[in-house]
Amino acid sequence: MTPMPDAVIEQEGMSYARAKELRIATYNLHGAVGIDGKFAPERIGAVLAEIDADIFALQEVPLGGSGSPDVLDMLQRMTNLHAVPGPTLDSPERRYGNAVLTRYPVRAVRTLDLSFGSREPRGALDADIDCGGEVWRVVATHLGLASSERRAQVEQVLQSFDTPALPVILLGDLNEWFVYGRTLRRLVTHFHRASALRTFPTRYPLFALDRIWVHPGERLMRVDVHRTRLSRIASDHYPLIAHIAHRTFTSSVQG
Repeated sequence: MTPMPDAVIEQEGMSYARAKELRIATYNLHGAVGIDGKFAPERIGAVLAEIDADIFALQEVPLGGSGSPDVLDMLQRMTNLHAVPGPTLDSPERRYGNAVLTRYPVRAVRTLDLSFGSREPRGALDADIDCGGEVWRVVATHLGLASSERRAQVEQVLQSFDTPALPVILLGDLNEWFVYGRTLRRLVTHFHRASALRTFPTRYPLFALDRIWVHPGERLMRVDVHRTRLSRIASDHYPLIAHIAHRTFTSSVQG
């Protein structure tokens, strides 16, 4: 059988080249305030359009309230993706925290309170997403600033994995400044070690604060930083993108 060119193989509106992988991104929006100090959700939406991921995990997202804009709603309307909020701060005046945007259906959603003592409220948004027939567990989080806080939060996240049959993606802003920090060493015991690419700050990236961890590890194809003129100013973090082998598609074309 002679293989057809990528450009002419279509599956549910996607080319063969795109359908054979899942594109997963994590992005700290910095409240949709760019490095120029301007609140500009439309710039964030334009960066998401540049990336065109299947799933976005977003941090520092304004989620509405009587005194706060709903940036997630704006981004949902710009992208036409499914939106799942995961507020860590939730009051009548202001809702703020994590969120997921996805082109695929969301089958279940859980939230995990990772708040530590009197420090800023933190959490994880834990969603089962049906990616073309294969369900992935996507855990989107933003960990704390103190090392003791991050260690406790990672232990709590790992203990919550009660569905080991599902492939898992853990991603977000881990706030781990040290390459060999205890938080990262603990995660390596459960996940494939992905490339640590520098995403912060966008003016001069020095730190790999944003991470994507995948299990099983052999599904991870590569990780990229999305560096463009627009993404440099839209937030103080660059987006990080993982390309993951789409098992449902590859198995459907075999035989």
